[in-house]
Amino acid sequence: MFNPEPRIQVMAIGPHHACCVIDDALRKPEKLVAYADAYREDFAEAPRHAYPGCEMYLPESFTALVDDFFRLHLRRLLGARRTLRMESRLAMVTRAPDELGPPQWLCRRDRLTSGPDQRGVVAEAYLFHDAALGGTHFFLPRASARQTDQVLHDARTLPADAFTARHGLRPGYPATSNEHFEHVLTVPAKWNRMVFHGDEVFHAPAITHPGRLPTDPRQGRLTLRAFFTCSRNLVPW
Repeated sequence: MFNPEPRIQVMAIGPHHACCVIDDALRKPEKLVAYADAYREDFAEAPRHAYPGCEMYLPESFTALVDDFFRLHLRRLLGARRTLRMESRLAMVTRAPDELGPPQWLCRRDRLTSGPDQRGVVAEAYLFHDAALGGTHFFLPRASARQTDQVLHDARTLPADAFTARHGLRPGYPATSNEHFEHVLTVPAKWNRMVFHGDEVFHAPAITHPGRLPTDPRQGRLTLRAFFTCSRNLVPW
């Protein structure tokens, strides 16, 4: 299913983080598109303040193949050891800016671990040909950890109008720097490109044409998303 000899490009996300970018990641990516099309009725809308669209969980047999690829080629580069748990999904960004909740006006990080001895990793593969549907933006927080946590908490708990009044942010996909986060990198979309990064990294889909988000898996912003919780590599080698 996956390329047995991937070429991995490591791209810096500021001074302390990086992502791994792999082109031609899947040997037959069109099979996943066909699967998504055949089972399109199994896609379900994500909770309003979570993923801005619909998702479908993939079977454990496929998830094991994703884990094999990660184990063989990416795990050491991202400071991880044994996979403790993981899941994989097909997903489509479908929501217009005025349908987003405040947490989606901000970049996000995926908290996958429960302690310092664990390492979380996130992966996404682009399964669409139209690069204008958008890749991935990466951001760094501009404020202290406490201030950043407060902004994220307010996004989850305040009504939209109150959040705008307090923080000056309005509905829309995050695309540029603001007083809370600095935009530092965009990985452009490319058919069959896959991006891996740590769960502590702030990111957002690079949606620059929100009017072009069809719900048809063969034409929309279809991605493969995977989430790994691993033991941490305690000794770097």
